[in-house]
Amino acid sequence: MSRKETLNIRIEGSLKEQFRVHCRQSGENESEVIRSLIRAHLKGSGDPSPQKKTSIKAKARQANSSRKKGLAEYRVGELYCGPGGMGIAASQAKVKHEGVTHVCRHLWATDYDSDSCKTYEQNVLRGSGEIILSDIHELDISRLEKIDGLHFGFPCNDYSIVGETQGLQGKFGPLYSYGVKVLDEHNPSWFFAENVGGLTSANEGEAFRRILQELSEAGKYGYTITANLYKFEQYKVPQARHRMIMIGMRNDLKLRFEVPKPIWPVVTARQAIEEPPILPDAFNNELTRQSSQVAERLRHIKPGQNAWNADLPEHLKLNVKTTRLSHIYKRLDPNKPSYTVTGSGGGGTHVYHWEEPRALTNRERARLQTFGDDFFFYGSKESVRKQIGMSIPPVGARIIIEAILKTMAGKPYQSIAPSIGYISEENPLSEANLKY
Repeated sequence: MSRKETLNIRIEGSLKEQFRVHCRQSGENESEVIRSLIRAHLKGSGDPSPQKKTSIKAKARQANSSRKKGLAEYRVGELYCGPGGMGIAASQAKVKHEGVTHVCRHLWATDYDSDSCKTYEQNVLRGSGEIILSDIHELDISRLEKIDGLHFGFPCNDYSIVGETQGLQGKFGPLYSYGVKVLDEHNPSWFFAENVGGLTSANEGEAFRRILQELSEAGKYGYTITANLYKFEQYKVPQARHRMIMIGMRNDLKLRFEVPKPIWPVVTARQAIEEPPILPDAFNNELTRQSSQVAERLRHIKPGQNAWNADLPEHLKLNVKTTRLSHIYKRLDPNKPSYTVTGSGGGGTHVYHWEEPRALTNRERARLQTFGDDFFFYGSKESVRKQIGMSIPPVGARIIIEAILKTMAGKPYQSIAPSIGYISEENPLSEANLKY
């Protein structure tokens, strides 16, 4: 019997973390992976896998022939992809109908944030598809691979009630137009566009009208849009997160998307964070250091209360004369969905535990956003907080994407009327629907 000896290998910290994430996601044993690499090296091959890389064109040919084998793959591209809330939802979405399984396959995704791109590449693409780190203004849209579906949650800073609501006049307001450019260039079968609920009121509603008009007229055929304000707590997300989502189906397909029916009961903050318990070595689970004053203030705030409606001693009250946002030092109510998780903000905006006098960890915030515990976020603690808060909840997004796949497959599903309505070039947004 051969004697086993220990081999000590020094690995750079970030590389070691990437390796751990990969092994956990793939279900592989770390030691066995290293042993396989050593065996392969001794055999004179640096690649332990005998499989050759498949070119994008070859993959496209495989996709075209896959329908005959009972698989319909829809090629997807994503703008402003962030860490991958919509991406992981699309990769997990699956619909079976009349012997055919309908799924999404990512060809490309792009974002300007380096940490977000690393997170997306590791958790969503996993070696397939292309991640493009680029300022959207410098992106060559004509060079992007042809797609069947375009997903884009265009930046919401200028439409959010937390921001300055500058609408189309703001720095981020016109960025939806790059989605229009992709539609013009590639004519995908559908698009999935997402923004905050405040989009409808920016510039007295003019921004929303213009965005809907340009999207409905985009491409060779135009699109019929189903616009709805989704309350994600009604779609298995443990968070009161309300987002305006526009699903466009290309007109020549003669299809109309319907809003999927809400799913009950709601998931509470306690259920999300405690069931099952978060493991001690979970990714992105570092505690935030709270000052003694903040901890004392939180002890006086009951679950569901904030800094304004709690009975605070005089020395713990906030001296704020401007807008009093309701989520400042607000503690979660464990028996209700969380309030909206945000990606930025100073003191008092980090979402606070209902029992312990502290802010939530990033992993706890990620659970409220329905990311799995094996989803690793790259970057500093503040960068991770931003990525989590700016993302769309994967569980809610998956329900919508699977409804898109059902629409493409011709599979009926339960639905409700959209809060805004159906918009097309012939049926523009009405004033009545704008004031839903």
